[in-house]
Parts: sequence; C-alpha cells; structure tokens
Amino acid sequence: MARALHRRRALGAVALLAAGSVLLGGCSIIGDVSSWFGGGSGPPKVEENFPYTKEGRIFQDTGQDARMRFSITGLERTPDYTVMYYEVEYIDDIRGGNRNLAMPNTLVDPITGRVYREYLDEEGLKYGSVSPGPKGLYPVFDGVANSYRRYFPPIPEEVKQVTFVGSGLGAMTGIPIQDVDQERPDPENPNGQDHLSPSNPPPSGEKLTFENRRPDDDAVADQGAVESFVDSEIASTTRDGDKETIALHSDVMFEFDKSNLTDEAEEVVRQAAASLANNVDPDDREITVIGHTDGIGSHDYNDKLSLRRAETVRELLREEIGGGDTFTYAVEGRGKREPIAREGGPDDEQARARNRRVEFSYKVDVSADPAEDENDDGGLGVAERSVGWPAPFTDDNGSVAATAEKDGVKLDVYPLRRDGAYLIGTVELTNTTREPVSPDMGGADALQAGGPEKFSKGTLGGFQLVDPEAKLVRYVAQMDFGDDKYSGFAEDVHELQPGKPYELVAVFPAPPEGVAELTLRAGPFGELPEIPIEQR
Repeated sequence: MARALHRRRALGAVALLAAGSVLLGGCSIIGDVSSWFGGGSGPPKVEENFPYTKEGRIFQDTGQDARMRFSITGLERTPDYTVMYYEVEYIDDIRGGNRNLAMPNTLVDPITGRVYREYLDEEGLKYGSVSPGPKGLYPVFDGVANSYRRYFPPIPEEVKQVTFVGSGLGAMTGIPIQDVDQERPDPENPNGQDHLSPSNPPPSGEKLTFENRRPDDDAVADQGAVESFVDSEIASTTRDGDKETIALHSDVMFEFDKSNLTDEAEEVVRQAAASLANNVDPDDREITVIGHTDGIGSHDYNDKLSLRRAETVRELLREEIGGGDTFTYAVEGRGKREPIAREGGPDDEQARARNRRVEFSYKVDVSADPAEDENDDGGLGVAERSVGWPAPFTDDNGSVAATAEKDGVKLDVYPLRRDGAYLIGTVELTNTTREPVSPDMGGADALQAGGPEKFSKGTLGGFQLVDPEAKLVRYVAQMDFGDDKYSGFAEDVHELQPGKPYELVAVFPAPPEGVAELTLRAGPFGELPEIPIEQR
C-alpha cells in the first residue's frame, strides 16, 4: 500500500494522502425494495441515484482510525474502459503519515462472479487522478472532499450493476453502470497542487481536484472470478466464475481400497447427475471426472486407484444422463498430488478423508436468468442454482441480529443480505477496553477439522455460515486472479482502538431463496444461531 502524510492545524487538519491508499466499501439499499424489482419476473429496473455514499471508520497503520465519507459519484462504461469517479472526505482529524489498511478497489458482477481491479502501470501506480505531491501523496484537509477518477477494464455490456469493495467501509451493492460514448472531460484547472501546505487550505466549500492520466500501453489490471465453497457430509461444491466442481467424498462412495460404488454412493452420483444436466453450459458439454486419494501409499498405487474410481463414476454418469452426442467425458486420476486439506496435523484423520474424493468439473451456463427457489440437494450444485438479482444500494444495515463478546471485544451481527449469487455478512467490532486490542479472529485456527485451508484465509476466514437443517456449510468466498493469486472476499481485522466501532463484511455463496436464516460460526465468538437473511 502507498503511504500518506497528515499534518494538523489549529482549526482542522490538512493531510497528504497517498495515491494508492485504497478503501474497502460497505453494503447498501435505497427506497422500497419491492418497487426496485418492479413486480415482474425479469431483471429489476436499474435506478440511478448518484452519489452513493457510505460513512464509517477505517483502519490506518498509525492507529488514527478516522471516520471517512466515501461517495461514488459516477461509474461510466466507455468503449475502452470502465471509469469510476468518487470523492473522499475525512470527518475526524488525523496527523502525520498514515496508510489505509484496506483491499484494492474492486468491482464485482454479483451474478457471474467476475472481478475487476484498477489499471496499474509497471511501478504499481494507479491511472487516473495524479498525485501533485512527492512520493504519490495527496493533500487532505478535514471536511474537504477530494475528487478522484480511476480506470478499470471494460465490463461486459450485459452487466448493469456491480458491487464495489475497496473503501474500507464494507461492500457497496447495486452501483449502476452508465454507458457513454466517451468519459467526462479532465478537471478544469485542477487545484490539488495549489494546496500542498498545511497553512494553505482551499476556500470553504471547494473540492480538491487533480490532473488525470489515462491508461497507456503499459497498463495492466487484475481480472478474475469469485470462487465459492459449499460443504456437506457427502459432497462439496466449488464455483469459480463459470467453472463448477462437485467433489464427492470417497469415504461414502467406496469401500477401503475398492473402486466399486456402494449402494449409497450410487444414489449420490444420481443426484449429482441431475445437477450436472441442469447446469452444464449447452455450448460446452464436457464433464471431467477426477479421482483423488489421501497421502498414504505410493504415487503409482494412488494414481491407479484414483483413476479406477473416476472411471466407475464416469460410467454411472453416462448411464444416468447419457454420453455421445449428449455429453462428453474426460477421466483423470491425480492420486495424492492435489490435497485440499493439510494432512499430518491433529485433525489428520478428517484431513485425509476430505482429500479422498471424486470430482466432476464442468463449465456452467451463466447466460441464463437467475433461477427461482429450488429444494436443497445435500450440497450438490447449490452454488449455481442460488443466483438472484443484484442487491440494491443501502447504507442501513438494519437491526442487530446477534451479539457476542470475548476478551473485551464485542461482536454485533447484522442480517445477511442477498446480492446475486452471494450473501453479504456484515458485522461490527467494538473494543470495550481502555487499550488498543488486536483480536484473535480465528482464521485457519478456527477451521473445522479437515476443512479446506484455502477458504479460511484472512482474519474473518474462520467465519462460516451453517444451514442447521440441510447441514450445509458455506465458507467465506475467495477472489481468484489466476497464477495462484487469491484475495479473500472479507476484510482483515487490525488493531481496534478503545471504544470505537468498526464495520466489516465477509461474503459467502448464497443458499436457495427459501432459506430464511443461518447459523454464523464466528471464529472465537462461537456459533450464533438464527441470523436472518434479508428477503427481497
């Protein structure tokens, strides 16, 4: 992250804030939700009501965790870019050099799960508003709004709304994209360079503006997809963009050292086949069946066993949903080369059981409209079938649904909010002591025995949502940017200052529409039952 320099003056504060100081955004809704849907079964009417504004406290590396007002004033799609215009205003005083501890600015299509980040140059500097100060610093005065512009890759024209994260304030949902032939003109007479001194604030009511730099041939931007994970006793479902993988746990599929399906396993495969038939992309109907083992035994032995098991499952799939001109199949045996849980620890038995699995991997049809409510099927295909429309914007989290406290830190949990294929979980942490506290939020240490470490990263990674009836567990989603580059779809928790509340979010794959409440596994705070899901 870039650095920031802040100075205080007698009647307010002036600061130099780093160009790369990024801020993570919070969730939101305007007006009557039912009117937003228009009463029809198709896409809701997209309302444009800029600016979209969120206020809250953000983490700074100095502990001067000031309150900030963040407003998205425009989001335009041109033939070349997606351009976001926003304003930042600090409400509290801050001094000296500060660094904002939030994830990079990110736009997410909540229906398909596609993820877009800003264009950067070879040095990692952002295009758009140019810093007028040394080392990429921006002047910041208390109560004065700074106007910025940032560039993202062009988002497909069928996407009408996105969710923004990156302000430090949660997830700002329902931000409409405006189609334009060309972006707004550059700021006339940018004044940022005229107010670099703490003794030279801008006139009352004047905003700070900056010169603009458009992306050039050196511009690069991370693009990827949200990867979600849903687990049950018999199977797990992973969704990564348009790719879905169902993993059937081998312990309920095969006898030890055997490749013949048990009677129970045959029924599980038939259920999986129904999910496959509904979800496979009609333009790419190949299904890859992959066998995996645990780490015991030689590579040669495990490769052969995993291949035989995959072939057995493939034959039952072909019998159930057809082959030839209906579906095509690829079969692989990967033995013990791709564990998803770490073996050899205190939960070694559970980890080995999770690694013994047979997977179906296929491309899903993301062009279809979000589906209506369907019955749960024990963890098979739920990630794809639980897609709704994007959530409208709101700055109201609703009433606190549950509260817990541990080691002087109070946790308040708000209702869950549906946003496309995801649930946005919003919590508030408050340090009730008189000293700064760095809370232990669990993370990988709070992982269920044998659980997937990949989906337990970050300080809120230990959080999970559990359906007490269907026994499904939903993990915090990840953003996959390729080449093993992942970012948790949850905010990290840093040092909490005394008496100050902090709003944070964690994003999970959504359950079917009929599910009205879930249990939150909140790491060291324990299990909090009956967290309601806001139904539209």
